[in-house]
Amino acid sequence: MSPKLTEVAENVHAYVQPDGGWCVNNAGVVVADGEALLIDTAATEARAHALRDAVKGVNPAAPRMLVNTHSHGDHTFGNFVFPEAVVIGHRRTRDEVLQIGLHLTTLWPDVCWGDVELTPPQVTFDDRLTLHAGSVRVELMHLGPAHTTNDTVVWLPEQRVLFTGDLVMSGATPFCPMGSVSGSLAAVDALRALGPEVVVSGHGPVAGPELLDSTEGYFRMLQRLAREGVAAGLTPVEVARETDLGEYKGLLDSERIVPNLHRAYLEEKGVAPGSPVDMPAVFAEMVEFNGGLPACHA
Repeated sequence: MSPKLTEVAENVHAYVQPDGGWCVNNAGVVVADGEALLIDTAATEARAHALRDAVKGVNPAAPRMLVNTHSHGDHTFGNFVFPEAVVIGHRRTRDEVLQIGLHLTTLWPDVCWGDVELTPPQVTFDDRLTLHAGSVRVELMHLGPAHTTNDTVVWLPEQRVLFTGDLVMSGATPFCPMGSVSGSLAAVDALRALGPEVVVSGHGPVAGPELLDSTEGYFRMLQRLAREGVAAGLTPVEVARETDLGEYKGLLDSERIVPNLHRAYLEEKGVAPGSPVDMPAVFAEMVEFNGGLPACHA
């Protein structure tokens, strides 16, 4: 299936890239009074150019503002395809984009990434920031640690549309080893309190507020598994192998349970949310558990 730009509310569009798995993310466009604001880009040069073409279909002028919901390459690598835009993100999003660089491309070397040029946020904030795309008010909020330590959600209060970044995923397994399980739960509570009617997650189909409930359920399961696993003296991989995912079995990229359990274990043992984790080791353990490198269709 091809990416599709769909109007989800007046002046608001969701750019959904199927199938929503590894590195195949969503973006958003707010268009009003001849101005456009873009939320996230895409992982590869080709996908970013396709996004640019889609945006031109609803607003001839290129976006003047581009918000990154966090630092990961699938949401930021395409920034350079929008040179007219000021890139906006959390302070740590800028730091991580510069620190991590193009590391994501080394995980899936067979993907045709293109000639990606790093373009980190040029305007940063710490807690809250309000933008205006024409007459539309756009509120940026930092929550977490959750998916990462630098997550930004984009809330349009008049339209009741919420862009969650990867704090929430639709039809795909959540991913929090670089952030926090407990922080993710706190973030979901904060998102629910906003009262969104439309939820555009970082990956997967557009949904409603029920997506927050299923996300909460997955993280509660992780906490329970970690509590039981630590008490039984089992490793995260051993627990993952014994776990029946039940209602979450059908989510894409179920192998993420391994790195997620590593984070849950740390928190069960009293380590602070968002504390550093050896991601290369955790990723390698996930690959072994999966029986090979997870599929990436970027």
